[in-house]
Amino acid sequence: MVQKSKPPAAANEPRRRGRPRAYEPDVALGRALDLFRKQGFAATSLDDLSEATGMNRPSLYGAFGDKRELYIKSYQRYREEARAAMVEIFRQEMPVRQRLERIFASALNIYLSGETGPRGCFTVVTAASEAVSDPDIRAMVLDGLTELDKAFTSCFRRAKENGELPETADPVVLAQIASSTVHSIAIRSRARVSRKELEAIVNGAIDVMVGGKR
Repeated sequence: MVQKSKPPAAANEPRRRGRPRAYEPDVALGRALDLFRKQGFAATSLDDLSEATGMNRPSLYGAFGDKRELYIKSYQRYREEARAAMVEIFRQEMPVRQRLERIFASALNIYLSGETGPRGCFTVVTAASEAVSDPDIRAMVLDGLTELDKAFTSCFRRAKENGELPETADPVVLAQIASSTVHSIAIRSRARVSRKELEAIVNGAIDVMVGGKR
């Protein structure tokens, strides 16, 4: 008896290769970022990451590499998101006081976010600790600090050129004060200092940098 042959597959029908991914890498990375921001590198285990992302260890390794690589990718993601939140504020034309108020308000929105409480700044709260022993993370932290200093320096230089600051004002020094204020509110927000108190610190710092309100 002749067996009937199976009909040939349609020419345009794509072949399935292996098991489809049951996760979205971008979503998984965001969940890992949230966990690292909350717990730091050392206190976050692979089991923690597996539970948070919904991926088993082999899948985590395949998608992101080891825990250190996932941490670095999470930090890069944080840097990109923080930069995107502030870049337009630095670029737009506006009075220096208004610009500073908007920058610090945006920073507070980032630092005070979190489902279980304020998470602060990834750079200040967790990456700075890892920078002590890891040269790659240290380079990323220094790059982030330098980038913020340069952005503030440009801000104050424009304000000086526009006559909003006295001739004796030093944009570099003012930028360092502004960056230090950002780092201070990041730490205090992690300690659950209220937004009202943090805004008082910010307003006082702005008064020091650009003078009392006109």
